[in-house]
Amino acid sequence: MSSAKILVVDDEPSIVNTVRAYLEKESYTVHTALDGLSALDAVRKFQPDLIVLDIMLPGMDGIELLRTLRRESDVYVLMLTAKTEETDMIVGLTMGADDYMAKPFSPRELVARVKTILRRQRGDNHADTEPVLAFRRLRIDVAAHYVWLDDKPVDLTSIEFDLLCVLARHHNLVLSREQLIEHVWSYDYYGDDRVVDVHIGRIRKKIEDDPANPTLIVTVRGAGYRFEDEPV
Repeated sequence: MSSAKILVVDDEPSIVNTVRAYLEKESYTVHTALDGLSALDAVRKFQPDLIVLDIMLPGMDGIELLRTLRRESDVYVLMLTAKTEETDMIVGLTMGADDYMAKPFSPRELVARVKTILRRQRGDNHADTEPVLAFRRLRIDVAAHYVWLDDKPVDLTSIEFDLLCVLARHHNLVLSREQLIEHVWSYDYYGDDRVVDVHIGRIRKKIEDDPANPTLIVTVRGAGYRFEDEPV
């Protein structure tokens, strides 16, 4: 997807210029912003396919910007965090970021991450052969990207939806973090496999009666996750 539009948001011009140069070398269309409010305006005007978003921003920080974005858009977000701030990573993913990188980072690795995220748009959902996955409580319309829980719609991000689909297709089988990453992020994913845990936690908050004691997506200690809703 080399024609994709990417918005780079960071308050350090040197980082913005470097990232922009590497992305434009890959034929992406790149816009930039140096603060949160300008970034929000750019998102609404530019409508990017992906945002590279720093957490520490003047005016409106990256977390608040992401919170606002998720009320308006499902755009892919790659967050940049300080190397020592693991909490920022967890908060960012919990708020709906698709992936994260810790500073300092390699621009080449960032480009690889961007390619991996955008490649997901081609999907691995097999909508032609499995248009609907129906279970006792959940119904997943793969082609239309809709999910219903007890006949009520569930709002999922793209990655949450893809994770749920992969788990549902492998009903009653245990899938490891690595297997889920291969299905959802692709084989060349360079990041931390804890992103799986964070996104699973977000899904549970939306579909489980008691997210702390899940019955639809259960943890198999030391092995991975298993989807246990009954098919109909």
